[in-house]
Amino acid sequence: MDDGKAECTSADSALRIEGLGAAAEEVRVAAARELLLEYGRFVIAQPGAARFCLGSLQREADGLPMSYADQGGGSLLAWLRGEPVGFVAWRALAPGAHVATDAWEMKRLWVRPAARGRRLGRRLTQAVLDRAVAAGRKAVYLDTAPQAMASAYRLYLEMGFMPCSRYNDNPVEGLAFMVKFF
Repeated sequence: MDDGKAECTSADSALRIEGLGAAAEEVRVAAARELLLEYGRFVIAQPGAARFCLGSLQREADGLPMSYADQGGGSLLAWLRGEPVGFVAWRALAPGAHVATDAWEMKRLWVRPAARGRRLGRRLTQAVLDRAVAAGRKAVYLDTAPQAMASAYRLYLEMGFMPCSRYNDNPVEGLAFMVKFF
């Protein structure tokens, strides 16, 4: 679980990324819930997403921050000039036929449209990767919809993620499955 310490980046001192720990203030948890649900509304508006379960996402949001912490992961919230603008989460993956031992799955990367263009998605992704390395993980997996999330797909490729076999049962059509090994 994350300790909740804030991180500032020198490139943009108005940006703060913080972990959501068990003792996170309700205002922070509420901001993370809203960002997570914005992500869900975006996903269900995309072609091929008819099988995306918003009810399941609502349960994840309602359980924050423990919905990811209880799965061996955590979540991060990004603030820009005091406004919540980004969210990402991760959870442990059980090893299997298409999953490396000691792996995490990155989930729900979302940056509000007004905050895009500041490399915030890259910063949030890198924060998860840094935590994975520090925790001794061997890989981080993710799935994404290249048609609907072209910028995210390009970002993942730029950051060293590679296409991989399907590793989960996500029912959304047109997904790309990716992994980054350490």
